[in-house]
Order: sequence, then structure tokens, then C-alpha cells
Amino acid sequence: MARYERLVGRELLEEVRELARKLKGASVLHVNATPYGGGVAELLRSEVPLLRGLGVDAEWKVISGDQQFFNVTKEIHNALQGAHYRLTERDREVYLANNALNAHQLEREYDFLFIHDPQPAALRTLHRGSSKWIWRCHIDTSQPNEQVWEFLKPYVEAHDAVVFTMREFVPPDLKMDEVAVITPAIDALSPKNMTIPRDLCHEILEWIGVDTNRPIVAQISRFDPWKDPMGVMDAYDLAKKKVPGLQLALIGSMALDDPEGWKVYSQVVQRQEKDPDSYIFTNMTGVGNVEVNAFQRLAKVVVQKSIREGFGLVVSEALWKGTPVVAGRAGGIPLQLEDGKSGYLVGGVEECADRIVELVENPTKAHEMGQAGHDHIAKNFLMPRLIRDDLRLMAKLA
Repeated sequence: MARYERLVGRELLEEVRELARKLKGASVLHVNATPYGGGVAELLRSEVPLLRGLGVDAEWKVISGDQQFFNVTKEIHNALQGAHYRLTERDREVYLANNALNAHQLEREYDFLFIHDPQPAALRTLHRGSSKWIWRCHIDTSQPNEQVWEFLKPYVEAHDAVVFTMREFVPPDLKMDEVAVITPAIDALSPKNMTIPRDLCHEILEWIGVDTNRPIVAQISRFDPWKDPMGVMDAYDLAKKKVPGLQLALIGSMALDDPEGWKVYSQVVQRQEKDPDSYIFTNMTGVGNVEVNAFQRLAKVVVQKSIREGFGLVVSEALWKGTPVVAGRAGGIPLQLEDGKSGYLVGGVEECADRIVELVENPTKAHEMGQAGHDHIAKNFLMPRLIRDDLRLMAKLA
């Protein structure tokens, strides 16, 4: 943790250490649905080791499930963000049966359990014990599908506390005594975010076939309709008419709990084949954290054209690297991106294209916006702050 002092200051780290001292030896389990490919996995990969370094007995477990379970939970995920879906009796049976199997695999008792997102939300009602259970919701549940939320709500309310990214995401009919609002954060020292010399970034991208002598626009996100990859490609097509030689890179992680991702990926690839200046990369083709780091540093603009968004960690990642962002006005993105100061919040395709062109053609303005974004992320969205907030919640429940 000491390595973060130059990034966040001594005062925050002292508060983190004091909270950790009060919870020293406490056992904490984080449970989610995939070991890679999503923002939750990104968070836990850093948070759990740092908690252990602070003397907290932290663990991370990933639930198992059959294909039918992950098909159902993907539909639940989308429905909680407002998509139409009718949950059948068979869907309910599949969901609860898989949660029951995972509940039986929780062999030891923990002081605190953080249950991330809807996939394992029923574990609390299927496992006895005196632990403090916290449901951590990472998605926008401000306008959930009523039938799906009615099914999930009793399992959520069985927890001792719930955590949302924004106050606006809390469903109005949720009956809980302890509702916390905690925003996610990035790990500035991870391979995805650590400082990499620009000449090395050029070598990395050139090795995978990208021309670093021409401007690059990039979106890094899951292949998901809510991230609007087709809209990004439409905006790029318009921008390229004004900026000849512009290149587009869509980089996404394929997650174990997201069967829909492959369908969207196929649609994107089919369209991309018509343009030799656009590239599609995934973690399945050898493009991982270091390559993403290089893209976010060398891109003239990073786009995150989300329609619905929980938080969108990639916005913080790009701004941390001093790269301006053009993004949808969705979910937690406006918390990270100060419109007109560190990038632009946009609505439609044409506005997105116009802002891309503006930033590519005005490097001085782009640099100033990127620097403002870096300073904002350094102050608000780095990992020690997230750990402090989680420790505060645990101390309160204890």
C-alpha cells in the first residue's frame, strides 16, 4: 500500500491503515461470476491482495454454473437495466438451483461476504451463519424490469447492507436499513494502468499490426449492446470523412458469464471486415492489459458510447493516462468525465463524430483536457479510496 502514497497522499493512506487495524484478522469473502473479462474482476484482482496486505483475511471466489444459468443471469442483468424480459418459472428454477449448489460450497464461515451483482444474489438465503452479507450492485438499476426486480428483491433485502454506484441507481421500493453509495476505482499500479514509455507503446501496437503514425480512436469495453459498438463504428465512419487516415480500434474482453458477447462480437467483426483501418481485438486473441494500456495512451481519443452504464471503469483508465474521452451521458460516466473539461458527454452518433474530429484536429486542447481528466481521477477514483470506503462499511456493520 505504501507505493500509493505518491499518488493519493499520506492522509488517505493513514485513514485506510487505521480502519484496517480495527478489522485486523477479520475474514472477508468477495463472490462474483467471472475471474476475468469484466469490471468486477478488475476490481477484485487488486482489492483482495491489498486487503490481505493490510492484515484483513480477504478471499475471492467465483461461482460456477451451467450454460443455462449464465443465459438466464445475462437476461436478468439486462432486465435490471430496463430491457424487456419475461422471467419464466423454469428460469427461476435454474437460477435458484445453481445458487443452491454454490451455497453448499461455502464451507467456512466469514465475518463479511460481498456478493457482487445478480448472479449470486440468492446465496444469502441459502446459507446459514452469522456473517454480515453485503450485496454490491455494479449496474444501473434505476429503472428495472418490474417482474425481474420483484423476483430478485427478496434475495437482495435478505442482506445486511447493499452498495450501489450512485444514489440514483437505488430502486425506490428497496427496503433496507443500510444502503451505501460507493463508486468503483482503478488500480493505477496494475499492468493495465502503470506508466509505460511512449516508445514502448508504439512498439506494442505496431507488433499487433496497428499503424501508430496515423490517428487512432479506441473504445475498450465488453461486446455488449449497451456499449453501442455499432454506434461507435457509425461515428467513426462520419469522423473519417473529415480526418482521412483515421483508425478505429475496438478492444473487448470476453467474460465467462456473458454468452451474449459472442453474438455482438460476430456482428462487429462482420461489419469491420469492410474497413481495413478498423481493428477488433479481444483477450482471446492475445490482446490483454498491457496492450490496452498502450492503446489508451496512444489513442487521440478514447470513446465510451454507452447507452446504459453502471460506472464504466475504462473512462477513468483513459483519463488517468491523460487521454481525453468522448462518452455517452450514462450511469457513472458523468462522475468521472467533466463535460467540456476532460472530454465530452454526447448523445447521438453525429455529436460523437463531431467531438472526435474536434479533439483529433486540436492536439493542444486534447492535451489540456487529458491533463484535467488525469487530475480528477487522481483525486477521486484510485484504489485506496475504494478500499477505505469498503472498510468503513465493514466497520459500521461490525
